[in-house]
Parts: sequence; C-alpha cells; structure tokens
Amino acid sequence: MTEYNPKLATWFRNEPNTEAGINNIQVPGRAENIVWQTRHREPSRYEDALVAHLEAVFATGVVGLDELVGALNARGSRTEASALWSADSFQAEMARLGY
Repeated sequence: MTEYNPKLATWFRNEPNTEAGINNIQVPGRAENIVWQTRHREPSRYEDALVAHLEAVFATGVVGLDELVGALNARGSRTEASALWSADSFQAEMARLGY
C-alpha cells in the first residue's frame, strides 16, 4: 500500500492557486463549510450522552476494552436498551454507530 496519494499536485509556490479546479476543489474563501457533511441526521440524546461518557473515560487514560466497559458502567452509562455494557455489546454498538 502506498503511503501517500501520488495524484495530489505538488505545491511549487507558497500560495495555492485561487481558481477552482487548479490545485483546489473550490475557490478558497468562497465555499460554504457545512458542519457534519457526512452524516444523515443529528445524533440522538443517547448518542450524545455516550460520547460524553466515552470522552470522560478516555480522559482518565483508559485504553483496554474491559477497562472501558467497566468504567462506562461505573459512570452510569447504559446501552440504548438501558442494559449494562459488556465487551460484546460495546463492540456491536460501535459497529452499528460507525456504519
């Protein structure tokens, strides 16, 4: 596998060209940046809460799956069906949410 994209243009100048299509997909400064361009809906309250719990747990230095699941359960995080997390349920949920 190549470690870079050989089709990308090499920059020969310090400033990119300002015309769309020449080293740019859009004209710089004129494109509307839409937040969350790749998702089909806003996150649910359950998903937002799960993210908050995950951020808090990861901030403590947790990296292992079993430790993560235990920390989520200790914080009161539950599955969407209100069940305690297990390694299997967490992995299944991450696969589902990651589509």
